[in-house]
Amino acid sequence: MNKLICLIFSFLILSSNTSFAIFNDAFIEKKLKNMQLTKPEPNLKYNFESLERIPIKLQIKDNLYTKKDSINEGQKVYFKITEDVFYNNKLIIERGSMAEAEITGYISRGFNGIPATIIINNFKVYGLNSKKLKGIYIKKGLNLTMYVLPIKWALTFLPPTGSFTNLIIGGNAKITKRDKITVYYYPKWYSENN
Repeated sequence: MNKLICLIFSFLILSSNTSFAIFNDAFIEKKLKNMQLTKPEPNLKYNFESLERIPIKLQIKDNLYTKKDSINEGQKVYFKITEDVFYNNKLIIERGSMAEAEITGYISRGFNGIPATIIINNFKVYGLNSKKLKGIYIKKGLNLTMYVLPIKWALTFLPPTGSFTNLIIGGNAKITKRDKITVYYYPKWYSENN
């Protein structure tokens, strides 16, 4: 009898997922029907055999703080290069040159001590081929989950007291001029506009 119930239950779960997938595809096709989309062309001519890289040290131009600033994904962030960059004893980027990047991820702080997080990616250094740059910078606020969760479990034997720890909020993220941000330039990677 148990096997029959498990078989019926499994059939219901599988059939519900299949019908949802069909509905989801129809919905997507309807939404994308009149939109013009361009397929991005990947540049597959990189020479990934070369691991030679040049560090580029950056400093943010204006401080970012999740408490005060309104931070959005896709927002541009500007940097100043803090040291001269040389390749084969030749100066390729001067100190004080500008760079920009994009906020590709933002997570606001939350309950249970979860901190705010800012993810910066897609760096562009003026004067260098951005397809040869690689770097990502992630900054998190104060993470309190390591403290909140043990307290929560310790207080569960007293009925609502453990739930009150859910109200503890994590810290804000802050990127200042003191933060050391480094991206890497791979000069031997091949690209079409080299």
